[in-house]
Amino acid sequence: MSRPIFRDSPSVELLQWLARGSLKQNLSRAVRLWVWLRLLYGDESERLDLPDSFSYSQWRDAFFSPTHPKGEEVPQHRDSRCPCNKSARHWLFGSGTGILEADWRHFIGHHGGIDEKTLGSWLQTPLFAITRRMLAGDLQTLSQLQWLKYDKRKYHRVQSLPVRPMTSGDVPKERQLATYDLNFLPPDLALIAQNYSQQIDGIQRFFIHVDYVVPPEMLDKVDDFQEQLRNLWAQTCVPPVLLVYRSAKLDRNVECVVYPVCIYYVQRATYLCALGQNPDGEINWWNYRLDRLESLISLNWADERIAPSLVQQYRDKTLPTPDYIQEQMAQVWGFDYYQRASLLLLRFDRIHDRRYIQGTVRHETFESVSYAEAKRLIKKLTHLPERETLLGILARCPQDAYYSATYREGDPNVLQRLQAWRPFVEVLLPWALRQRVAADVEKEWGLYHRSEDS
Repeated sequence: MSRPIFRDSPSVELLQWLARGSLKQNLSRAVRLWVWLRLLYGDESERLDLPDSFSYSQWRDAFFSPTHPKGEEVPQHRDSRCPCNKSARHWLFGSGTGILEADWRHFIGHHGGIDEKTLGSWLQTPLFAITRRMLAGDLQTLSQLQWLKYDKRKYHRVQSLPVRPMTSGDVPKERQLATYDLNFLPPDLALIAQNYSQQIDGIQRFFIHVDYVVPPEMLDKVDDFQEQLRNLWAQTCVPPVLLVYRSAKLDRNVECVVYPVCIYYVQRATYLCALGQNPDGEINWWNYRLDRLESLISLNWADERIAPSLVQQYRDKTLPTPDYIQEQMAQVWGFDYYQRASLLLLRFDRIHDRRYIQGTVRHETFESVSYAEAKRLIKKLTHLPERETLLGILARCPQDAYYSATYREGDPNVLQRLQAWRPFVEVLLPWALRQRVAADVEKEWGLYHRSEDS
């Protein structure tokens, strides 16, 4: 039986797809996944000696040297023959790849917004000097992208390689432009849109349905604000703006002088992400719903209403870019990327976990943890009497599923997700969030209990 061959170069398009988010933030993972694919599907000279169905330990033994540590720690041995000590430069530009370093650095630096010094330093870092958990996470990602199938505790090579972004040199110019035009979408959705945006035999087969809370009569106003911002961002020097914003939290109009960075569609509405004076009067980031804007006026950088710290960033040419927001969202779960990060520990009913949670992707930091690890986190992050309460819960539920994540405190999107998982999830940490969820559940129960008594 013939085996599929992977010969793709690490192009901007492919790496962006493998990064599953900000390429600047996830460059190491994207290139490492490209190396994985060469090891699994490359020609005979580079393919690992592995059966078509293999476990992580089989892959580890076939890839690393015998001296490579087998524990959970980051490898720190000095065996120069071990692949964990080989740099990103070795994997990208070593013998057999045929990649010109200068050209690759130019395209990646330009597309990913990575300066030359940072990129040069990154090329010296060992790609595979990471923990066992992160390597196992790579295998899970390849399974999610349909490069592998996971069944009966083993990974199985596929018989045909999945559809993926093609290398620029092999794609007609109009297809290249289409690929970049769709970069605002998540990589998997962009690929679907690219493949199915045209009708097939005269019939449209691909549709996107979104719940949009903005009423139809507000759409013209939202479009006008988007067009204003588009024109401002087209200027050589993007100016700050004065917003009159209807704050739902304060229940009144507020004036905010901010630097506009980008637009996000999140949870049924369109938001302007901006840095400056927020509705609370603080100098910080904020997400402004476009349908709640009353006005947007361009200002000059000499305007005295602009925060001095923002003016200094303008003078130093360090004003933020959309990459910053992507990086913050990749590091911590939640759209309110300006809020404090905290550790989230959840307990799921094991049946619900098996049916609906296992094998799904929620966030880069969302991961299954063992019963022992859940206990360790509770002991580390709580005090008496909360610790005794949580340890008592664990003692009664040793067979259930536990997950941890890093999330933004108070983020409404995370809170809505937790609410959607009820009653099959229990928040263990942080204690303040546990109390908040418990109060919400009690209040909700009161509504139904009162209706039954009346």
